[in-house]
Amino acid sequence: MQRVLITGAGGGIGRSLRETLRGVYPVLRVSDRVPLAPARSGNEGIEEVDHTDIADMAQVERMVEGVDGIIHLGGISGENTWEKILEGNIVGLYNVFEAARRAGVKRIVMATSNHAVGFYPRSQTIDHRVVPRPDSRYGVSKAFSEALASLYADKHGIGFLCTRIGNFGTRPIDSRRLSIWISPRDYTQLARIGLEHPDIRYEIVYGVSDNRRSWYDNSNAVRLGYRPQDDSEPQAAEILAAEAGKPRDPIAERYQGGTFCADDYDAETLPE
Repeated sequence: MQRVLITGAGGGIGRSLRETLRGVYPVLRVSDRVPLAPARSGNEGIEEVDHTDIADMAQVERMVEGVDGIIHLGGISGENTWEKILEGNIVGLYNVFEAARRAGVKRIVMATSNHAVGFYPRSQTIDHRVVPRPDSRYGVSKAFSEALASLYADKHGIGFLCTRIGNFGTRPIDSRRLSIWISPRDYTQLARIGLEHPDIRYEIVYGVSDNRRSWYDNSNAVRLGYRPQDDSEPQAAEILAAEAGKPRDPIAERYQGGTFCADDYDAETLPE
C-alpha cells in the first residue's frame, strides 16, 4: 500500500487512525467535510488533506484518484433522519465503492456497526454469519453497506473487511460498552489486517477488543490474525458501581443494540 485514504477522518476513529497509521504507509490521504488539521510531511510519511462531500460523485472520483486502499469511515455515525442516512450512508457509500472500482482500488476496510445486528438478545452469542437484525435506520444503512460490499467483492474483485464496530474509545464508559468496546490500538490492528492480509475477498469481523463480557464470537477475526491487546474488564467494577440503582429501560437492556432498539419501540410483543 503506497497511498491509503481515510474517509471520515475528522471523527474520533479517523483522527486516531491518522496518528497510528502515520509512517505505516508512505502517503495518508485524509478526507472529511469538517475542518482537518493541516497536512504533515517528513520522515514519518506524507499526508494529503482533502475535503470531499461523499454524496457528490465527481468529488469522490477526485478523492480516490491514485489510492491503493481505503478505510471508509465517512457518513452518518449514528441514528438520524432517513434523509440524512440516505444521503450519507446509502448514496455516499455507493459513490465511494463505485468510484473505487473505476479507479482500480483493490482493498477497502469498512466501518459497519454492531447496530446492523442490534436486535439479537444479549443472552445470545453471535458470530459473523448471523442474519442482519438492524435496530435503527442507521443499522439498516450498515446492513446495506455489508450487502453492497459483498456485491463489489464478488462482481468486481475488491477485497473488503467489514468491521462491525462496537464502541471505539480510550476506555468503556458504561456497562453496555463493557461488552462491545474496542481500543484504538486494537482497531488499528484490524484496519491493517484489512489492508494487508493477502487472502481477504469479503470478510465480516467484529470491531471489539478481547472483552470477557463480549456478546460476539470473533473467531473469524482471529482466523485472519487478529490478536486484541485490550479488555474492558479493568474498568468493570467502577462502571457497575456507578450505575448501581439507576433505572434501566427493559428493551434497551434486553437487546445488544441498547437504546437504539428502545427508541421509538412500539411493538406489542418482544422479538425473540
